[in-house]
Amino acid sequence: MSTEKIGIIMHGVTGRMGMNQHLIRSILAIRAQGGVTLSNGSQLMPDPIIVGRNRDKVAALSNQLGIERFTDDLDAALSNPYDTIFFDAASTQLRPTLLKKAIDAGKHVYSEKPVSEGLEDAIAIARYAKEKGVKNGIVHDKLDLPGLLKLKRLRDSGFFGRILSVKGEFGYWVFEGDWMPSQRPSWNYRAEDGGGMISDMLCHWRYVLDNVVAPVKSVSCLGATHIPARIDEAGETYMATADDAAYASFLLDGPEGDIVAHINSSWCTRVYRDDLVTFQVDGTHGSAIAGLHSCKSQHRVNTPKPVWNPDEPQTMNFQEGWEEVPDNQDFDNGFKVQWEQFLRHVAEDTPWKYTLLEGAKGVQLAEAGYQSWRERRWVDLEPLEV
Repeated sequence: MSTEKIGIIMHGVTGRMGMNQHLIRSILAIRAQGGVTLSNGSQLMPDPIIVGRNRDKVAALSNQLGIERFTDDLDAALSNPYDTIFFDAASTQLRPTLLKKAIDAGKHVYSEKPVSEGLEDAIAIARYAKEKGVKNGIVHDKLDLPGLLKLKRLRDSGFFGRILSVKGEFGYWVFEGDWMPSQRPSWNYRAEDGGGMISDMLCHWRYVLDNVVAPVKSVSCLGATHIPARIDEAGETYMATADDAAYASFLLDGPEGDIVAHINSSWCTRVYRDDLVTFQVDGTHGSAIAGLHSCKSQHRVNTPKPVWNPDEPQTMNFQEGWEEVPDNQDFDNGFKVQWEQFLRHVAEDTPWKYTLLEGAKGVQLAEAGYQSWRERRWVDLEPLEV
């Protein structure tokens, strides 16, 4: 069995998400398993080079993880024909410029989301990648979570009948940083640095709803900055200029009519549910609720018949009437699965749906969410093309 190396420029992976999910649990995990198996039986082995502005940081990370190649010179990395893929997990503000630079160097590009801060830049870079003929992708990690895979399995099987509605709850309490250190970086709460719940999460809800339930066609969104002042990493008080919560309703283009969806997203809520994110789908024949890993369902024949009586305590245990949807397969890390898919796409031109245009759709929804908040109205989404 032959092995072929593929060089990958990994930019911005000294941060938590880039390091843990993309570098350690994806690329290094793929290397540990012997590479990605191609259709001809050969193995494609990723060979990363870590790139960042702080040479000490990238050197320390490379040494810690046993990665031979690192540099603080992005231009030099892009000029090396050995490396054929550029991956970016750094600043959203710089992302379109970095991706264009990589495309100009002839690299295939794979990117974290959002792909840009605004729709115009998102469309422009998606169009540029298509014009230059490079393969391109956007991370869509939640689609390969076990809970959502099971939810989609139920939809595809016809379990729900006609889908009526979707309810989503996401978030947890992020400490302000005074008596308890915050568990999220301070830039998340500064709009000038690219922070904001709407820009952060509506791009996720776009691909989740589009692919697990039905395409989003309209949005009504209310944002809020519930915590006006927070404490940064240096212990200094700063004013929060970005939204820390979003309450969004969506109309989905269902096959049998509109589907109503509502998702609450908040860094200012305390959790009383099974997971940090849950999605409940209700249909004429059944309902299901999914978290990151678990998915429970209730068919119409198992649906109880409660009666409203405010004068007596509730005796019915509603959770007992739900059944766990079995795994029926082994689920790998969602980020790793998508890396394997993209590597096969680059090496063998296998089908790949999640291009930069899909990333632009996420930016479109976030932009429409902010517009809806400003103008206090529903905003329709126009079809996007490149």
